[in-house]
Amino acid sequence: MNALDLLTLACALGSGLVAGFFFAFSVCVMWALGKLPPPQGVGAMQVINVVVINPLFLGVFLGTAALSALMLALSLLHWESAGAATRAGGSLLYLVGSFVVTMAFNVPRNDALARVAPETPEAATLWREYLSRWTAWNHVRMLAALGAAAAFTLAFRIQA
Repeated sequence: MNALDLLTLACALGSGLVAGFFFAFSVCVMWALGKLPPPQGVGAMQVINVVVINPLFLGVFLGTAALSALMLALSLLHWESAGAATRAGGSLLYLVGSFVVTMAFNVPRNDALARVAPETPEAATLWREYLSRWTAWNHVRMLAALGAAAAFTLAFRIQA
């Protein structure tokens, strides 16, 4: 296995892990939190948003973004190589659909939620909007990360 193979594998695994993480939120965590009274749901999500900022999650999430940026650059530099377009597509899916969407749509909502006291009417109003919009953007980033994982995996087949 050469360095490009290892990078492709790392991007595929990282994207897959992140897709799975986002999938669990989309189909379990947010549904469960939505069943709670707003003060409890808000309070639980506030705790989750603090706990998720840890070396393991950030290492995979940000590490995959960094590796995807490197993969994109290498793919563009060696466009004529087998699988370059597929690797570039996977990189763009992860970078734009997962990383940029997170920073542009999910994190600002997390920040807004962090500023409210869970038991206030303001929190209840924000929570209703948060549940639908945050989760919708989570679906987008989950599908993008899954698509990236698929593209990186397909790149192995194309170059073989």
